[in-house]
Amino acid sequence: MLLAFLVGAVAGAAVALLYAPATGRETRELIGEKTREGREKASALAEKGREKAAALAEKGLQVLNEGRSTLTTAIERGREAYEQARSQEKA
Repeated sequence: MLLAFLVGAVAGAAVALLYAPATGRETRELIGEKTREGREKASALAEKGREKAAALAEKGLQVLNEGRSTLTTAIERGREAYEQARSQEKA
């Protein structure tokens, strides 16, 4: 959705520049400058997105490992309780 907004903004800016009272050369230079700025902004946003995705993936793995550890501990305690109950029945 953000990409569609950026493309629309660039297209709107280009149309506005084409109808501006400037020479063709000035207009082309301005379009080129705005295009570079837009590309840099889009690149920065993409990098931020990648960083956030990596951080979320790391957090997800951490939560998964904590859950796995908790489950393993619960299973071990359950086995110990079962074995203790069986040994008390035999006695």
